[in-house]
Amino acid sequence: MKRILVPTDFSEHAENALKAAVLIAKKTKCELFILHLLEVPNQINDTITGGSSIPEEMLFIKKANEKLQKITEQPYLAGISVNVSVQYERTFSGILAFNKKNKIDLIVMGSHGTSGIEELLLGSNTEKVVRLSEIPVLVIKKDVRDLKFKNMVFASDFSPETKKPFIKMRDFAAIFDANLFLVFICTPNSFKTTLDAEKIMSKFIKNYEIKNYSLHIFNDTNVENGIVNFSKTIDADLIGLCTHGRTGLAHFFTGSISEDLVNHVTKPIITFKI
Repeated sequence: MKRILVPTDFSEHAENALKAAVLIAKKTKCELFILHLLEVPNQINDTITGGSSIPEEMLFIKKANEKLQKITEQPYLAGISVNVSVQYERTFSGILAFNKKNKIDLIVMGSHGTSGIEELLLGSNTEKVVRLSEIPVLVIKKDVRDLKFKNMVFASDFSPETKKPFIKMRDFAAIFDANLFLVFICTPNSFKTTLDAEKIMSKFIKNYEIKNYSLHIFNDTNVENGIVNFSKTIDADLIGLCTHGRTGLAHFFTGSISEDLVNHVTKPIITFKI
């Protein structure tokens, strides 16, 4: 991991994400990229390319750059390589384009928790970034003063296609020397006996070098509740999930589960693309 992106709308939630990114950067010696996106009228292109002046839009750009400069002067960023940028695109598409151009390894986004992501990522932008991003996305829900990455949950069906996401989750846990709890959620609509679930998980994990881990099977009414309730029982600091691109979360992670968890769960969530 070399480069971390933090999109910001200058809100408290975005600052929480930045502080979480700083924790990771200090562990990995990553560069931080702070991005502010301006969804301005198409006429701004005339200004950028030397056309007639548009005072209002230029004022927005100036203010955004001033705020970004103030962010870089915060004491908690001391000793960290920080790059700032203002882009003129829609939020989710701008983030995805910036990732590819700058070879970002991790996105860290701020969220309002149970109310969903506000200001920075309104409505479907949250689900779009999580669902379409080719790189891991970490969503932070609260002030990071009490944030620690000691107990991490990885919820999966442990199918072959989750191997690459699991490796990324394993490596992320290793950065913090965290305890990794691997959990298979059983529901009435996706039932497996304990014996069958144990065989699937044991076969999956034997292919990897990993320490500080444990295997768990958890029964609940549905997958979302299972992930939330299991995470509470072990006092998880972070929940890891696999995403499956345009079709949502793989196998039992279907429908609105990904969006519901990202928008409603108060714990930090990290997602990995299959």
